[in-house]
Amino acid sequence: MDFPVSISLIVEEQCQILHRALEAARIAANRYIMKKAGRLNYHLKIRIYPHVVLRENKQATGAGADRVSQGMRKAYGKAIGTAARVHAGQKIMTIRTTKDNIEHAKVALKRATAKIPSPCRIEFDTPA
Repeated sequence: MDFPVSISLIVEEQCQILHRALEAARIAANRYIMKKAGRLNYHLKIRIYPHVVLRENKQATGAGADRVSQGMRKAYGKAIGTAARVHAGQKIMTIRTTKDNIEHAKVALKRATAKIPSPCRIEFDTPA
C-alpha cells in the first residue's frame, strides 16, 4: 500500500539512546497507532540501531571488599547493554501513513518522545 504522508521524530541534542529506551519508544508508538489507525494503515520504521556496547566495572562493597576486589586493575568491565549514538537533527523514527491518520501518527510519536532521553521534535518529511 502507498502511504503519501511521512512524519519523523527528530532528536534535538546529541545523546546515547539505550536499547531498552528505544524499544520502549517503539512499543509506545506502535501500540497507539495500531489501535487508532488499524494494522494496515501505517508503516513504522526505526531509523537507528544500538551498536555501541556499554560496559561496567562492578566494584565490591562491604566488609572485606578491599581483599576481594582488584580495584581498577584490568578494569575492562562486563557488557551491560547497548546504545545508539545519535547526533542533533537526526531522525530516529518515521511513520508513513494516509492523510486520515496524520493526527494519530503525531500523537504516537509524541508518546514515543517521552521514552527518549533527549528533547525531540516532530516534522513532516517532504515526499520524494
